[in-house]
Amino acid sequence: MINEAAHRTPYRVIYGDTDAAAVVYNANYLRFFEIGRTELMREKVCSYRDIEELGLLLPVTECFVRYKAFARYDDLLQIETKLVWIKKVSCKFSYRLLREEPGAEKETLIAKGHTIHAAVNRDGKLTPIPTEIAHRLQALLPPSE
Repeated sequence: MINEAAHRTPYRVIYGDTDAAAVVYNANYLRFFEIGRTELMREKVCSYRDIEELGLLLPVTECFVRYKAFARYDDLLQIETKLVWIKKVSCKFSYRLLREEPGAEKETLIAKGHTIHAAVNRDGKLTPIPTEIAHRLQALLPPSE
């Protein structure tokens, strides 16, 4: 579950995100997760470009989406992103997509899920996450209980 400390990124659904049924195409939810993760990283850690300049890549090795409600063209979504854990060569992010409802006190949960990423070099070999980046990521984790 994502708490109030989650990073939030607004996103307005464009027509190109939708399918023939006029709802957001299922694979686009993974794009929304990427938007949230990219903005969290840019704001709190560093840009993916900075990471790539270090010779590091963070490909997705696992992803999961649970669809809860439809999103449609022109919906204003909030992408909540949170770092769940970080290990020597991998990390996990969780996500919630929420639709703002005009006049409602509560947002509607559209989808939730997670992605796991491996740290690899340009040759595709597992490599430790650089210390400076690992420290910045660690700072995003909730305090240990």
